[in-house]
Amino acid sequence: MAMVSFSNISIPFFSHHTNTHTHTQTNFYSHSSFPTCHEVFTFFSSKLNHSSVYNAPIITHNNLRDHSSVSKAFSSGDGGKFSGSGGGGGGGGDDGGGGEEEERDRNREEAMLVLAEAGRSLESFPADLAVAVKAGRVPGSIVQRFFEMEKSVVFRWLFKFGGFKERLLADDLFLSKLVMECVVVIFTKAAAELERRKENFTKEIDFVVANVVTGIVTGFVLVWFPAPTVSLKPPLAITAGLFTKFFYGCPENAFQVALAGTSYTLLQRIGAIVRNGAKLFVVGTGASLVGTSITNALINAQKTVNKEFSVENLPVISTSVAFGIFMVVVSNLRYQVLAGIIEQRILEPLLRRNKLMLTAAYFTVRNANTYWGSLLWVDFARWVGVQKIKG
Repeated sequence: MAMVSFSNISIPFFSHHTNTHTHTQTNFYSHSSFPTCHEVFTFFSSKLNHSSVYNAPIITHNNLRDHSSVSKAFSSGDGGKFSGSGGGGGGGGDDGGGGEEEERDRNREEAMLVLAEAGRSLESFPADLAVAVKAGRVPGSIVQRFFEMEKSVVFRWLFKFGGFKERLLADDLFLSKLVMECVVVIFTKAAAELERRKENFTKEIDFVVANVVTGIVTGFVLVWFPAPTVSLKPPLAITAGLFTKFFYGCPENAFQVALAGTSYTLLQRIGAIVRNGAKLFVVGTGASLVGTSITNALINAQKTVNKEFSVENLPVISTSVAFGIFMVVVSNLRYQVLAGIIEQRILEPLLRRNKLMLTAAYFTVRNANTYWGSLLWVDFARWVGVQKIKG
């Protein structure tokens, strides 16, 4: 059992670094001049794309039912492409293309072996998954996971909805994380509000209600958007624009480990942060509009019943926009790091053989993250002036 190490990220600029994969490693030390911009992007994206913990296994009769092989299937492709190959985007680059093709051929062989073992054909698969298997974007371990999850009535039902299949195949505990986040956000937000507001908690109960209601809605999307996925996206139309082509190749999580046969450049990983930030601004602003409006409606109802009730209505537009900005600047990167680094790169390799301990670890870190985020929002709202301290 091993943990992913990031300690070797900085050394190749000064010494030769050996690469065990089939694609070529750029040796910066041997250059007579400073590394080019392309080389820098290639180097850092390849470091994010692979880890020794996630070398894709060859599926055989002996290890076919080894659950840990699913995690190991997340391996590297070549990190040096800028054409949008990540996530099965197609398009090749000049560096390491042969290595990625070899990994895709191996994926097809593994998947066919799993199908033969199960006595199934591709015709029995959902159309998007069948296409991904034929293209070599899905290793045999993911096909095996699909068979195992398909036995559950709940998972079989969720597979019918867009987005769930991609996330559940990448992480079989995704549904647990989703429920966990939406439930615990109520208690952690309330506790964080009490910690920050202290004796003003009851006086500022309108702020508290607005924040908790908004938190329930945003809790869902903050798990959904940055969750690592198995890419099952259909091919792009030939007439697709430049930005569409670029974001098509971006991962859902900037830090997720790429499946064998797939790679992401540094630009594509940055693109994941930008794209998710735009989505979170829209959702965060909309959720805050709903939450703030509900709170104001409750305040007005209370004023009608109790003439002595003197709580002011919340500023709807400014509060909502401020929360949208908070989601982009603070929550976006925080949840990307949580799902892509802390969970996928650290906790899963460390505890993947013990699902109970892994779930408990997820519960702990997500509770802590939600509580911390609630504290940060109270401070941010006061700092920008949309929620002032009441005397």
